[in-house]
Amino acid sequence: MDIFKIMEFSVILKMLLAGVCIYVYILIITRIAGKRTFAKMSSFDFAVTIAMGSILADAVNKPGSSLMPAFVSLAILVALQVLFAKFRSSSNKFEKVVSNTPILLNDGSNILKDNLKRALVSEADLMGKIREANVLQLSQVKAVVFETTGDISVLHTTNDVTVDEIIMQDVDQ
Repeated sequence: MDIFKIMEFSVILKMLLAGVCIYVYILIITRIAGKRTFAKMSSFDFAVTIAMGSILADAVNKPGSSLMPAFVSLAILVALQVLFAKFRSSSNKFEKVVSNTPILLNDGSNILKDNLKRALVSEADLMGKIREANVLQLSQVKAVVFETTGDISVLHTTNDVTVDEIIMQDVDQ
């Protein structure tokens, strides 16, 4: 079968060289653009990170072609990512238009079933995240938030304190 055909040594060397070049390029471009380039901050950031990974994989796995299209494509995506981040951080209106809003899933010990449906999160998933946070009783939970990244944050304590308003200001209640 051709799927197990052994590659020629020259092809392996080209892939090795491409991999090293791409690795160095990622180091350079990440250093220039900052850590946020590959951070999973929003669903858009996640999609761009996957696109970058696809470009990089193609560059390494197709050793017969030039690396320049990958370098240029990656530079364009990184530049757009940085520009997009600058717009998001400088304009609240832009941020609201392009970003998801965190959703409150649990308010104290009250499970907000309508918000669970809206976020497409099951009650079992919610309880799993609460257990991951080492919560022993629902009365310890102050809030559970479905974040814009898809992560679920569990705010809890055994003390009788409330969550500061600023922490919950952008969360859909």
